[in-house]
Amino acid sequence: MTIFDVLTMLGGLCLFLFGMSVMGQALERSAGNRLQAMLGKLTSNKAAGLLTGIGVTAIIQSSSATTVMIVGFVNSGLMTLRQAINVIMGANVGTTVTSWVLSLGGISGDNPVVQLLKPMSFTPILALIGVVLYMFCKSKRKQDIGTILLGFATLMFGMNIMTDAVSGLKDIPAFQELFLLFKNPILGVLAGAVLTAIIQSSSASVGILQALAVTGRVSYGAAIPIIMGQNIGTCITTILSSFGTNKNAKRTALVHLSFNVLGTVIWLSVFALVSKILTPPLFDEAASMTGIAVAHSAFNLLCTVLLLPMTSLLEKLVYKIVPDTQKPDTFAELDERLLSAPSVAIEQCHSLAGRMAKTATEALEQSLQCLMAYDASLAKAIREAEEQTDHYEDIIGTYLVKLSTRQISEKDSAEVTKLLKIIGDLERISDHAVNLLESSEELRDKKIRFSPEAERELQTLCDAVGEILGLTVRAFVDSDLGAANCVEPLEQVIDSLKDRMRDQHILRLQQQNCSIEAGFIWSDLLTNLERTSDHCSNVAGCVIDAMHYNLNLHESLRAVRSDDAYFKETYKQYKTKYLGA
Repeated sequence: MTIFDVLTMLGGLCLFLFGMSVMGQALERSAGNRLQAMLGKLTSNKAAGLLTGIGVTAIIQSSSATTVMIVGFVNSGLMTLRQAINVIMGANVGTTVTSWVLSLGGISGDNPVVQLLKPMSFTPILALIGVVLYMFCKSKRKQDIGTILLGFATLMFGMNIMTDAVSGLKDIPAFQELFLLFKNPILGVLAGAVLTAIIQSSSASVGILQALAVTGRVSYGAAIPIIMGQNIGTCITTILSSFGTNKNAKRTALVHLSFNVLGTVIWLSVFALVSKILTPPLFDEAASMTGIAVAHSAFNLLCTVLLLPMTSLLEKLVYKIVPDTQKPDTFAELDERLLSAPSVAIEQCHSLAGRMAKTATEALEQSLQCLMAYDASLAKAIREAEEQTDHYEDIIGTYLVKLSTRQISEKDSAEVTKLLKIIGDLERISDHAVNLLESSEELRDKKIRFSPEAERELQTLCDAVGEILGLTVRAFVDSDLGAANCVEPLEQVIDSLKDRMRDQHILRLQQQNCSIEAGFIWSDLLTNLERTSDHCSNVAGCVIDAMHYNLNLHESLRAVRSDDAYFKETYKQYKTKYLGA
């Protein structure tokens, strides 16, 4: 083996790792909605969690990516530790799919059908299709599919280059002696763990082992301990991702490590006993690509079968290692680990924006109560809610901007745009709550009272604004299209109600039934209440936009106001209710 063979092998390895990374990232983007659907069905049922882990990992071709996401889910409160344990076990099984795909490179035979199954026969076609989709299609989904095909083709070309380059190793005595050394189970486990920890991918390290198997010098007795060690090495990514997380997320990473370590210790002991006592001839045979894939799958299945009934014991173990303390745990509301799973990250943002919506609207409703009867405790709560809403807007907006810089699907991009618009409107609603509170404080400090007629009118407007706030929260939080469609007709009625109240106030001024000073406060109240309804209309309009995959808010609102029988009927009902006409 010459220096040029070594350089060729390194080039093949680089292509292989690059192709695996590119393909995995594109698979995560394109499979985002399916990831969300799978994870949304999680229950404490062991079988459901196990199948979810297998399915998600088989889709994105990376157990490390799956477990890192799971750490993020637990850290964000989207998943319990017990659910996470089942999914992690499934992820270990799902990652074996990659070794089966790579084993296609070991197919041999002159039969045309067999030749077609060889990767080097069909990957050029996949690469051509991938280039066409990536370069000439404008749809992000098609570009992602093209990237997946290009990543797969690069991976397989790298694998082929690597296997051709290492074939010369079979004639080097030192190489054979190295794998004889790995027949010592402990050394084999250490080698597999270190290699996998360096490249942070068990799938990639199994692929490298499969490439070396073509030399015919890698026996099953050496390969099996290395495969066991690879399961331990892959935990390094999860452990690193748990830094700076809450206790449950740290426990999740430890579950991944303890599951793989326990499985390796138990089955390595069985392997060593069988090797010493029975000395099966298979252990001295040269491993094939397919044989390594079988060993990889068998080991992970055996670990899962052994430890799945013991999930409660694993949970108790990690609670012993990371015990609860009296100090409150920090809770990361938006976990950046989930940026690698855009659909789940957006769902996390939507959930937090839902809390923001409730905080903002509750503050506005409390300010309406203060208008009728000032309460110092409510005043404090309103100002705290406004500060909290500002904080929500800051962290959600920053997170969404980071997410938008990544390659995400058109649907996810539209959802990001919608949420950015909505959190701005929610923040303004909390600002109007403080403005209304200040008006009520001015009324109290200056001992100004409105006339009985004005108070009745104000109560009617407050009732209408309270109703539109409730509809808006339902429309956004629950994605309730019916509630969203009710917001715009009510907003139109509130506009009319405000105009009528302004006209009535002018009449009272002319009749000297109201003071000029009270009139200024009255004008501020009407402006803040009317603008609150405008922001509610914007939020509902965004919900309607999202339902119809249209990002033009004003066009959507115009369409709703136009010749729509439902809008006219709903408008008529609200007009009768609040305007008495």
